[in-house]
Amino acid sequence: MDPYGYNNLSPLDKKKKKEQELSTDETDENKKAEGTKELEESAVSLETTSKQDENNDSWFDHIVDLRKQLIKSSIVFVTLFIAVFSTINFWFPFISRGHNLIILGPLEVIKTYTSISVTLSLGLSLPFICNFLWQFAKPGLYEKEQKFIGLYSPIMLILFLIGLAFGYFVVNPMSYQFLISLGEMNFDIMITATDYINFLIMTTVPIGLLFELPIVALFLSTIGILTSNSMKKVRKWSYIIMAVVSALITPPDFISQLLILIPMIGLYEISIYLVRKVENKRASNITLSEKAH
Repeated sequence: MDPYGYNNLSPLDKKKKKEQELSTDETDENKKAEGTKELEESAVSLETTSKQDENNDSWFDHIVDLRKQLIKSSIVFVTLFIAVFSTINFWFPFISRGHNLIILGPLEVIKTYTSISVTLSLGLSLPFICNFLWQFAKPGLYEKEQKFIGLYSPIMLILFLIGLAFGYFVVNPMSYQFLISLGEMNFDIMITATDYINFLIMTTVPIGLLFELPIVALFLSTIGILTSNSMKKVRKWSYIIMAVVSALITPPDFISQLLILIPMIGLYEISIYLVRKVENKRASNITLSEKAH
């Protein structure tokens, strides 16, 4: 037997050796724990980095998709603008309606043709632009929002066209004749082409947008923001707001403002009716589902 072995050590030496062995074991365990902790931290950091990379990639994909849809919308708009502007001599008599319009300068010809061509091109390209934007926003919408927009998009276009037709055939000629007859009492009337085109746009495009009110109300009701009761409670204030809007988007004569205000009030009441019908249908569906369970 080795005389310097463990069994031949003194009690103090044995105690010191045990303490050294225990400290060595603790050091090894601490090193293992630190190594495990470092591995976990590195795994967490890698996971966080991967998530950030995924989010960055997702945002980049969204930006690329939006850019693609905007480019397609721009191509459609520019193509229609070129087609409309190049054929302006064929359809401009339908816009001017035979009125004697004057031009005060050579640049005003380009300004007039450009403004009316941009308006018509934007109106014709609106269905395509809405479809492109719909394709971009569709993945981020809830299912009920997707169904609503997909179902009512054609109706929105039809209502917009009806509003344009109402402004073109009713509001514009009546307000134009009223203002001209009012001015003829004291002035020699000469209408510039730019002023006439601006007046025509002002009395048609905003009315087309106002005719979208029922669809907007239905959409807000579908996502739970608007109810028929809330619309009834603010009816008086809504009428006041509509009166102010009709005064802003029409010429300063009572006839034109009344021609806009009456359809707006009718559209508001139709919106209340449609929202109430949707609410009743939703309540009946909930009742049937509860009975089925």
